[in-house]
Amino acid sequence: MTDNKAQYVPGHGLLDGRTAVVTAAAGAGIGGATARRLLEEGARVVIGDAHARRLKETEQALAAEFGAHQVASLPCDVTDEQQVQALFALATHEHGGLDIVVNNAGLGGTCSLVDMTDDAWSKVLDVTLGGTFRCTRAALRAFKESGRRGVVVNNASVVGWRAQAGQSHYAAAKAGVMALTRCAAIEAAAFGVRVNAVAPSLAMHPHLAKVTSAELLEELTAREAFGRYAEPWEVANVIVFLASGYSSYLTGEVVSVSSQHP
Repeated sequence: MTDNKAQYVPGHGLLDGRTAVVTAAAGAGIGGATARRLLEEGARVVIGDAHARRLKETEQALAAEFGAHQVASLPCDVTDEQQVQALFALATHEHGGLDIVVNNAGLGGTCSLVDMTDDAWSKVLDVTLGGTFRCTRAALRAFKESGRRGVVVNNASVVGWRAQAGQSHYAAAKAGVMALTRCAAIEAAAFGVRVNAVAPSLAMHPHLAKVTSAELLEELTAREAFGRYAEPWEVANVIVFLASGYSSYLTGEVVSVSSQHP
């Protein structure tokens, strides 16, 4: 069988001099991989996450590699409007403005609909869809006020398109992220701002492996065209593309980082 593993691509300075905010960026998942890729492409990065300890550890590791002046962090629960405002204010205070926002924060879980409580439903929707709404709103307000032709990239999911048992809340939230992306893009185009989304299927990282059964991971992996899961940095590569000038005429789109799409 052919080895389908991808080779890591070095940075090419695609985002030199730009400032980015990335939510849920602590740890080894897509958010952390995205922060690293943005830095490798020359951006300054402000990272937020609800897990303060892991966030500080991530900031320190990235600062040691890329320089303390390139990285800042602030704990941020995206369900809290004041914390969202503080995160965006930090980007402006530290770097004089904002160019890129990556809305990565989301909350999953597996539960059949008949057993799902109102609280479980609301919590997933508030983090995954509500958080993306709050941060997109903050981003568009900042871009409109500053006149910068910024970019928003939201993290959706292929489950926003397809059915999966036990994922009613998460799928509904991610489908909402897709719809929010398309509507926000139409509004933001009036002041030169682009809004797009990625829709990963299975990007493996240690936390996912802990909360997902081996049987389900095997099943989901088998659905992929390459017969393997994605590395978080492979999703981050597409986010970098959407944040860069290479996608200057692309807005309101949801890009499937997978063979799975409608």
